[in-house]
Amino acid sequence: MTHSAFPPRLFRTCGALVVACGVIMGALTAHLPETAFATGGRTMAHGAMEMQMWQGLALVGLGLGAERFSSRLLRIGTAGILLGTLLFCGAVYYTAFTGHHADRVAPTGGSMLIASWLCLAFAWARGA
Repeated sequence: MTHSAFPPRLFRTCGALVVACGVIMGALTAHLPETAFATGGRTMAHGAMEMQMWQGLALVGLGLGAERFSSRLLRIGTAGILLGTLLFCGAVYYTAFTGHHADRVAPTGGSMLIASWLCLAFAWARGA
């Protein structure tokens, strides 16, 4: 994998799209009738939207803060945040609207988010 494989512009763009979709999900969560959600789904969807917004803003910040991702750990951590957010939030939204659990998808996405943030912390501690 070359340094240009994940340019900061890609992560800024993806982060902005994640946030834009988060705004849409926030509007849906606030304005859809209760019947659109499974039991407890509105609260669940709101939690996923908050997580999505924070992670999307983090992706924008990571993309703005790097001229290039000089460390493989930074690239892995940032890509993991994007994928983990999609998996975690997507699974939580699915459950919120359908009442059906996407087995292991949300925990996998959440674990990926944790590991990705730890990867970034390790990279920054090493001076990346």
